[in-house]
Amino acid sequence: MTAPNITAAMEALAHLEIDVNPASVKAKSRDFFWYSPVLKDRLDGLVADFVATPKSQDEVIEILRTCYAHDVPVTTRGAGTGNYGQAIPLAGGCILHLHKMDAVKDIQPGRFVAEPGCLLKDIDAACKAHSGQELRMFSSTWATATIGGFIAGGSGGVGSIHWGSLRDVGNIIRLRVVTMEAEPRVIDITGDDLHRVSHAYGTNGIITEIEMPLAAAYEWVDLFVSFKDFGQALEYSYNLASCDGLLMKLATVFEAPVAKDYFQRVAPYVDSDDVVVALMIAPHSMPGFETFTRSHDSAKVIYRSDDHDWARSPGRVFEYGWNHTTLRALKVDPSITYLQVGYGTDDPIPLIEKIRDMFSPEVLQHIEVTRQGGKIGMGGLSLVKFTNEARLDEIVAQHEAEGAMIFNPHRYTLEEGGRQSTDERQLDFKRQADPKGLLNPGKMIAWDDPDWSYDGMYAYPGLSKAAE
Repeated sequence: MTAPNITAAMEALAHLEIDVNPASVKAKSRDFFWYSPVLKDRLDGLVADFVATPKSQDEVIEILRTCYAHDVPVTTRGAGTGNYGQAIPLAGGCILHLHKMDAVKDIQPGRFVAEPGCLLKDIDAACKAHSGQELRMFSSTWATATIGGFIAGGSGGVGSIHWGSLRDVGNIIRLRVVTMEAEPRVIDITGDDLHRVSHAYGTNGIITEIEMPLAAAYEWVDLFVSFKDFGQALEYSYNLASCDGLLMKLATVFEAPVAKDYFQRVAPYVDSDDVVVALMIAPHSMPGFETFTRSHDSAKVIYRSDDHDWARSPGRVFEYGWNHTTLRALKVDPSITYLQVGYGTDDPIPLIEKIRDMFSPEVLQHIEVTRQGGKIGMGGLSLVKFTNEARLDEIVAQHEAEGAMIFNPHRYTLEEGGRQSTDERQLDFKRQADPKGLLNPGKMIAWDDPDWSYDGMYAYPGLSKAAE
C-alpha cells in the first residue's frame, strides 16, 4: 500500500466526529482478541491513528472517499465483542465506528430493516413492542453486540438449533454495502451474492443497512438439566433437538466440572461430576419437553425460569453458552482459552466422545447443538487449559487427524479461522469494492498472498510497521 497521509485525511474530515484522544483511540482499536493468548501476543498494542464516527450513510461515503484519496486504511467497528481480532487495525489508519448508526428503520411481518450499529437487544425490544416478533438468532453477547458486527464477524448463535447458521439461505434478506473507491458506490446485495460480504470482517465493503427475517417472540423458558454421564447428556440433547414438534432456541452441553467450577450462580446446585445441559424452550413446548424428559431417568431438571426455588436467579441461560462459556471460565482461570470444533451431522456423538477421551481434562467439552442443512449437528467451543502455543497447535492437529474440523479462533484472518481456503466470491468482490486494499488490511490472505500454503500462522507484513 502507498504510505497514508493521515494528517490530510483528518483535516479533510475535521467537520465530522473525529477522535484522536490516545486513550479512547486505543480502547476503540481493541476487541475480545485476548480470549486467545496467541492473538494477544500478536495483536496487543496495535492501534489506529484516529476514529471516525459517522451518523449516516452519507457520512460513511464521505469518510471512505477521503480515506481512499489519502491512502488511509479503514477498519470497521461495532461494539467490539468479536473474539478473533476482526476489529483490530493491523495497519493503523482509521477506525470507522458505526455505533451511532443505530436506527431500526422498518418492521414488517416476518422482517425488519436496521442500521449496522443497532444493538441486538434493541432490535428485539423494538420488534417485540411493534408486533410481538424477535430475532431468529443472536450471539450470546446479545446485550452489547451490534447487528452489523454479528453479520460481519459472526456465524450463528442462540437460535441456530432451529434456524441454522447466518449464511444459510434465508437468514439474511438484504445487505446494503458502500464500497471504498474514488467515488464510493452504494450496492444492495441479495441472494447468492450475500456470501460476498457476510462474515467478511468488513474487508470488502461497509455494511450500512441490514434486512433480516423475524420469528414470533416468546417468553422462553430457561432450563438447566443435570446428568452424571456425559454420553447420556449428549444423547439426550441430540434427541431432544430432533423432536420436530418442539420449538427450541438453545441446547448446550457442559462437561463436568465446567458448571461447578466456572458458573458461580449454578455451582451451589451441582456437584463436580455433574454434566449440565442448558436449554431454551418455548412455553407451548414445555408439555412436550416434560414428556420427553420423563422418559430419561438419568435427566434431572435442576432449574427452570418459570418455576424454581433458587435463592438467586442465574440470569439468562444463553449467557452461559456460546462464547460466554469461555468468558466465564476466563474470569475464574486466566489460563483458559478455547477451540471451535465442527463435529458435523453424521453421527457426531462418537467423535465427540473420542475427542473427550483423548484430551479431558486438558480440553473440556462445551457442545452447542445446531441445525446444518436441515440436520441436527453438534459443534464444540471447547475449553482448553493453555500451556504454550506449540501444545495448542498439537491439540488442533490431533483434532483434525480424527476428523474434527477446527475453525481456529487463534488466527486473525478469514481463511485460517475458517476452512483454510480462499473464498473466491469474497476475493472477487474485494477486487471490485476495494481496489487499493484499504479495507481492514491483513485479514484476507488471498488478497495479500494468494499462494499462501497454510503451513504456519500467517503474519501480515504490515503488523510490525503498525506497531512501531
